[in-house]
Amino acid sequence: MQSVEHLIPIIQTAVGPVILISGLGLLLLTMTNRLGRIIDRSRSLSCELDSPDACISERVSLEIDILWSRARMIRIAIMLASFSCLFSSLLVIVLFLSPLVALDLPLLLSFLFISSMVCLICSLVFFLLDVNRTLMALKIELESHKDRHCS
Repeated sequence: MQSVEHLIPIIQTAVGPVILISGLGLLLLTMTNRLGRIIDRSRSLSCELDSPDACISERVSLEIDILWSRARMIRIAIMLASFSCLFSSLLVIVLFLSPLVALDLPLLLSFLFISSMVCLICSLVFFLLDVNRTLMALKIELESHKDRHCS
């Protein structure tokens, strides 16, 4: 049985991935809120699809297409952030178990850490793509308002 003194360095080593898990939780909260807003906006726009005005119907259709692609990007970002959190959690478990059962698993530890970071990076890329698509939808909406006021 390991003494408490042997567990202190293990706990210190595991703090990094635990902080990452906390940060990922906040990132996931942000992403799920964005997904909820995308869904709400899609539902409110879908009521305008049956508009007799062809211009409005076309604009709404374009916005809904962008919202659909944004929803897919955010879904991928959420999935990747969740995998990052999963790999970080597994990393903490392996960090604790390695010294307790006298296993030296540097390749597994490296794989879990690198996998977590790659998933996080990819998640952030999809998040940034979603932000870019948001600006495209805003541009369509602003141009529509500008056209209505100029006519």
